[in-house]
Amino acid sequence: MHTISNTAQADNAAYFAVCTRAQHRARSSYFTQYVIMDREFGYLAVDEGDYSPMPMEMIDRVVYAVTGKLDDEF
Repeated sequence: MHTISNTAQADNAAYFAVCTRAQHRARSSYFTQYVIMDREFGYLAVDEGDYSPMPMEMIDRVVYAVTGKLDDEF
């Protein structure tokens, strides 16, 4: 029988929690929300609008992205 370690379960829970946060933030943003992997902090949700342009070092660590849902063009 194969079991998942507590560390892997915690890592999965953290990943899905940050993905949910990014999806929630995308509903009220013009910018793409990215989930990046950070060795020190784990998973982080960042807004594309916070960085112009986003540093390549961060782009290389993107594991999930959600397009912003606001659009002011009709």
